Amino acid sequence: MASQEIFDAAIRLFTTQGYEGTTTEQIAREVGVSQRTLFRYFGTKEDLVCGEQDALGALLRKTVEEQPAEVSAWEALRTGFAEIVGANHTPEQALVIATLIFRTPALRARYEQKRIRWQYDLMPVVRDRVHTNGRDGASSDHEARAVIAISFACSDAATGTWIAGQGRDDLVDLYDQALAIARAAPSPA
Repeated sequence: MASQEIFDAAIRLFTTQGYEGTTTEQIAREVGVSQRTLFRYFGTKEDLVCGEQDALGALLRKTVEEQPAEVSAWEALRTGFAEIVGANHTPEQALVIATLIFRTPALRARYEQKRIRWQYDLMPVVRDRVHTNGRDGASSDHEARAVIAISFACSDAATGTWIAGQGRDDLVDLYDQALAIARAAPSPA
């Protein structure tokens, strides 16, 4: 039994019955495994949908790290987000998963937990990129935190718009638009 089969069954059942209306027992029965086996592959019910977030976070960090030194932190993060958008699923599958996550409070909470970890893991990579562009230690920490937070907020805004538009627009284009809006905002006096 592959974890992909369990994942596919879980997504199918969550989509048709709702997340709260689907039990792990139903998912296990659907794929012909015990609940114990299901939980060996996925630690929690939330991880049936959000479990791959750890691998995506690692891919994001790796992609940002691999960008040439002259690439800004903004562009390195954008390249990383573009890389993870299509990493594991077709756009149609990604839309179903994103919709489940964004519209289900328990999944959204688990997703946010994992993304906070992503931000923590990205901090030294982005800080080094900002520091090499002329900032000192304390200001590069502050700038790195701000760049990461804004980039993640733009990713979430883009995903929310993408879901609302039922996947009609390109997710990376929506991210670019959100980032342009955020970066154009005037600074407080």
